[in-house]
Amino acid sequence: MAGEHILVVDDEKNIRLMMQECLEQAGYQVDSAVDGEHALEKIAARGYDLVLLDLRLPGMSGMEVLRQARGRRPDQPVVMITAHGTIETAVEAMKLGAVDYLQKPFTPDEIQAIVARVLSRRRLPVDEPAASFATCVEQAKLLIQRGQPREALPFLHRAVSLEPEHPEPYNLMGAIHELLGEPDHARKMYRAALAIDPSYRPALTNLHRITQWDYHPETPELGEAGAPPPATDGEGTGEGPGGAE
Repeated sequence: MAGEHILVVDDEKNIRLMMQECLEQAGYQVDSAVDGEHALEKIAARGYDLVLLDLRLPGMSGMEVLRQARGRRPDQPVVMITAHGTIETAVEAMKLGAVDYLQKPFTPDEIQAIVARVLSRRRLPVDEPAASFATCVEQAKLLIQRGQPREALPFLHRAVSLEPEHPEPYNLMGAIHELLGEPDHARKMYRAALAIDPSYRPALTNLHRITQWDYHPETPELGEAGAPPPATDGEGTGEGPGGAE
């Protein structure tokens, strides 16, 4: 973590200072910008390990900053900061290349957690499946975000072999099939996740969306990595985990 450099872009001074302080306390180097123009100047001058970018900025919008930043530095990781009620826009931002989003209001712990998670993905090797469940899942997410969803499948199969009673790999396999234009396979995997944990929110969200009559493909919910395995004493509502491919 030492030396990793983060840019915080937010026009609200109290939020900007709070984010800068909590990240510096965690050991990061932090720059800040109050608007899109200044953010792009800083990004052009030097690449950052991560940019935290508010969706709503004066003048140039956060979406436009994202487009231009990714145009100048295609490998620049960006996490969007979004207010309540703008999740759909945050999903659109992820289609443009944002690696994640953080919804207001948030705590310093939540900021540190998402930054650590995103930066850890960049450090992961992607040559072969790892030994731990959490690392396999993070490797798969990294490949999905890099536009290599098929290459992520072996990592998820390994994750299933390590923790077969965890819903997250099945949800991620569903997301991959959805991204590959295979909605039937995607539904099968989302139902497999829900057979393990009927309350698993990412799979519930994805299955609800993909079964709508006016369904249009969009960025699936990937969920959080590293969560403890769920309780399995509830009844499932779909196909079991044997449906994993």
